[in-house]
Amino acid sequence: MATLEFNGKSYEVDEEGYLTNLDDWSHDLGEFIAKNEKINLTEAHWEVINFLREYYDEYQIAPMIRVLTKAIGKKLGEEKGNNKYLYELFPEGPAKQACKFAGLPKPTGCV
Repeated sequence: MATLEFNGKSYEVDEEGYLTNLDDWSHDLGEFIAKNEKINLTEAHWEVINFLREYYDEYQIAPMIRVLTKAIGKKLGEEKGNNKYLYELFPEGPAKQACKFAGLPKPTGCV
């Protein structure tokens, strides 16, 4: 199992860099993971990340992109619930990359 070093502590991650223990996640660790992927998280990023964490708490699953865009559109408005907006924030794939930054498992169906 691979590890991620942050603030003097080791965190277990899978082969793609997703945390294996959801309880290890923190806001600062999410920032660190994003910076490793050359993304500086803005308020817009955090809005999506926090939405994903709430969604996961409720349904115990990370949503696929189609479900994510639809759910964000309902909660945050159509201007944010679309692929163009989400891919601008998370160019490697909104569901996949945002879940990694949120400390959640990779969504099912993501390659």
